[in-house]
Amino acid sequence: MTRRQWLGGGLLVLACAAGLVALSPERAVRPIGVVGPVAVPAPPPPDRLTAAREAARLRSEDPAAWSEVGLAAVEQARTSLDATRLDLAERALARSLELRPEANYDAVVGFGALANARHEFGAARDHGLRATAMAPERASAYAVLADAELELGHYPEATAATQRLLDLAPNAAALVRAAQDLQTHGRREEAVLALERALEAAGPAGERAFCARRLGDLAWEEGRFAEADGHYRQALAARPDDAQAAFGLARTAAAEGRTEEAARRLAELTARAPLPQFLLEQAELALATGHRAEAEGPLAALAAEARLAVGPADLHLARYLADHGDADEAVRQLTEEWERRTSTPVAAELAWALHRAGDDRSALRHARFVAESGGESVLAGYHRGVIELALGLPEGRQTLRAALDRNPRFSAYHADRARRLLTEGER
Repeated sequence: MTRRQWLGGGLLVLACAAGLVALSPERAVRPIGVVGPVAVPAPPPPDRLTAAREAARLRSEDPAAWSEVGLAAVEQARTSLDATRLDLAERALARSLELRPEANYDAVVGFGALANARHEFGAARDHGLRATAMAPERASAYAVLADAELELGHYPEATAATQRLLDLAPNAAALVRAAQDLQTHGRREEAVLALERALEAAGPAGERAFCARRLGDLAWEEGRFAEADGHYRQALAARPDDAQAAFGLARTAAAEGRTEEAARRLAELTARAPLPQFLLEQAELALATGHRAEAEGPLAALAAEARLAVGPADLHLARYLADHGDADEAVRQLTEEWERRTSTPVAAELAWALHRAGDDRSALRHARFVAESGGESVLAGYHRGVIELALGLPEGRQTLRAALDRNPRFSAYHADRARRLLTEGER
């Protein structure tokens, strides 16, 4: 029996450490749009935001029209990484609430999507709870809630919200969240299955691109670079402005030894979307390939972003501080973030920052918290191995080997160091 046949036959149960996410194929899979973290009830037109703004112009007193502008703007911001779209979304959603202050479900969901996009996960959770109380049988609020609970580290609550979303609308948007829930608990094969099914059910271009890109991310994490490359190209064919898919192509090029291509792709990407994640990859690729001068620009940009940063900690910016800046400042920022959300991504970055700041015993507690979740990334596994070796623990070598076996080129900057640490230990 193939994986696809297994997925489609009988009752599919995806078991998570925190609970069960059940996907019933007996219920119709209805393609819907993905608006950032939100599912909406009908496929959007090719340019959803343009159509929504035109509808709002024609029906300027219609709160639903303004909510649609807000939701469409969040979706476009997620794909293009244009933060100005989030400001547009906020204005449109505020106009919707002005026109209908009470029982405005779509606006509340929209504000939840906006809060998730801005990494204000506590506020997103509040909006999601308010909307689910307002209309318990409508699906889109559970998407907001599932995303917020996951980011906050409330894993049983995230699974429950995902399950409710699947029960109400077992479509592509729900399957994407099931995949994320499964990956968080280390159920990687089931996560791939859920994403494959989501891609089959996907309707709009943005939804297809997102599913293909996430499949690429999972393949890359496991060292399947050619497969990852194919998924990223599929995502870009659907949405040429998908910056995360472009980033994925750069990483696969670097992993396969096409470092000049990777550098070119990263330079093009950071020119239009200078996000910490992209800048850090660009800088570390240059450092790893001996082009220190080419690393100076992105490192300077990261330093400037670190000085200007306000609000929730950016995890990639904190990693830059830990490895190339002020590790103590990274610890401070991540400790504050950990107080806001006890999620495994925050714990993983805090563990590494603590190690870089010289506190390996505290670092190990956070690294083991991540490992015990089951959803440890290959980079987090490498970090844990380094921390264990620093403490003289014999399992450190095994942890490093496991990371390299999983993805031998998980980082242009760190993978060679992992190999050197193993070689030095054998002398």
